[in-house]
Amino acid sequence: MRPARPLVLLILLALAAPLGACAGSHGARAWASQVCRTLAPWRTEIGSLTIRTQQQMTTRTTPGQAKENLMTLFGGARDASEKARAGVAEAGDPDVSDGKQIADGFVTSLAKVRDAYGRARTGIGALAITPAEGFYDQVAKVVTQLNQDYQASSLDTSNLKSTELQQAFDEVPECR
Repeated sequence: MRPARPLVLLILLALAAPLGACAGSHGARAWASQVCRTLAPWRTEIGSLTIRTQQQMTTRTTPGQAKENLMTLFGGARDASEKARAGVAEAGDPDVSDGKQIADGFVTSLAKVRDAYGRARTGIGALAITPAEGFYDQVAKVVTQLNQDYQASSLDTSNLKSTELQQAFDEVPECR
């Protein structure tokens, strides 16, 4: 049985080598593809939540219903943003010049978006629902702040300093 141990170690090493390669950097196209596959469902969810929030703001409901609905919407957006942030972080760093800084910028941006939705949810949760007029005025302030926070942290792939990544984001099918 002694000769089997070295064989087992060789097999484990052979299997571990490709896995180790996956944990490192990715080429520009592979990284852009993975990031876009992560961000596509997030963008769809955020778009859907934005439409529902706009509808919520124009539909006459009781302040209690509006508060509950908005907290659910903002909580959903926070959770979707965290899922996207984690997915982009999992993509690692692209194998391009300043790849780590670029990847960190994406992750940081998504964390800021997540936090903005979290603050909006907390802000709505703290509002008193009476008087109704005061409630809706305060909701408008929370939504205005959310919009400002969101715009300040938006992802903009057009400002990438890597020509390889710019080209990858323009060309890979997942990013179209």
